Amino acid sequence: MRTICFYFQVHQPFRLKRYKFFDIGNDHYYYNDFENRNIMRKVAEKCYLPTNQVFLDLIQEYGDRFKIAYSISGVAIDQFEMYAPDVLESFKRLVATGNVEILSETYAHSLSALKSYEEFECQINMHRQKIKEHFGVEPKIFRNTELIYSDQIGEYISNMGFKGMITEGAKHILGWKSPNYLYCNAINPKLKLLLKNFKLSDDIAFRFSNHAWEEFPLTTEKFVSWLNAIDPKEEMVNLFMDYETFGEHQWEETGIFEFLKALPDAVFRYSNYTFSTPSEIVENAEPVAKIHVPYPISWADEERDLTAWLGNELQDEAFNNLYSLYDKVKEINDPEIWKDWLYLQTSDHFYYMCTKWFSDGDVHKYFNPYESPYEAFVNYMNILSDFIIRLKKYK
Repeated sequence: MRTICFYFQVHQPFRLKRYKFFDIGNDHYYYNDFENRNIMRKVAEKCYLPTNQVFLDLIQEYGDRFKIAYSISGVAIDQFEMYAPDVLESFKRLVATGNVEILSETYAHSLSALKSYEEFECQINMHRQKIKEHFGVEPKIFRNTELIYSDQIGEYISNMGFKGMITEGAKHILGWKSPNYLYCNAINPKLKLLLKNFKLSDDIAFRFSNHAWEEFPLTTEKFVSWLNAIDPKEEMVNLFMDYETFGEHQWEETGIFEFLKALPDAVFRYSNYTFSTPSEIVENAEPVAKIHVPYPISWADEERDLTAWLGNELQDEAFNNLYSLYDKVKEINDPEIWKDWLYLQTSDHFYYMCTKWFSDGDVHKYFNPYESPYEAFVNYMNILSDFIIRLKKYK
């Protein structure tokens, strides 16, 4: 019996307001509350609420036969609390069914694993507490920001007690191997790894409404036929994607919700696949091999590397300047300082500084609220300059 693992990333950053040079030292509030509320409500109405209802209906229809998993960043939950409590309640209803697994991640959707394991662990523990507070569960599986993974990151996650981790099935790592098996960490084989099948995931997430795609339109029968064409020895298909795929990236008019509603029935009717959570797969399957990932990978862009966030001098300077403050911040007992420290680490701020305009350029343009990467950099560094002034007040 083969299985499908449906996992969705749920994240919204706190977007920064336009912060000018003359604001430095005078204005210590950094966020665009109007934009943050408007975007959250828009995405709630277009994506979160209708998609959650679709999944709740499917679970009620199919019971234990249909299961999914989410990771929800701490900064997204903070915004649910502020702007969309109805969304938070709808996620709670899903988790209460017992058919939905919540994964662990960094609270701020940060890149801390690349700079400070101390901060990395602190954010993971903060996120664990937030998930326990709202959902009453303790995550067993870890998902790092943007599926960033390396051998060393995996070893650290294993030492924190997690049973498994999900990451990208990158071609340059797998070579001839298939992502449709369970693997394990090269340093500590106790940590099991689920790898994203990026082709089938991206067929839904990116190509679904593309009229130029040779496979358009994508029907559930066609998708299940692709699942059936996979070698019967391959045990699982991990479909990982942004939750905003439904209703936001792929608008309702594309038929994405009808596809989602019909998919489980097509799977059960025309294949021998089941649906499983990551924890179930980790418990029931055995790794076929170690995966060696000496340098970090991610699920971003064609390269599946870190260059979406740390690929140019602007990003590197902002990133290094931010984390140079860590030793000072950890000595300060000020809730406002700590809140800003967390929110300034969110990976989106560095993503906005990306200068890649190649095959993935449209993706970077679509998500970027700034006119240019340089504007994003200047705005961020102005805010960071004010943050440093605030830190210097503490002796």
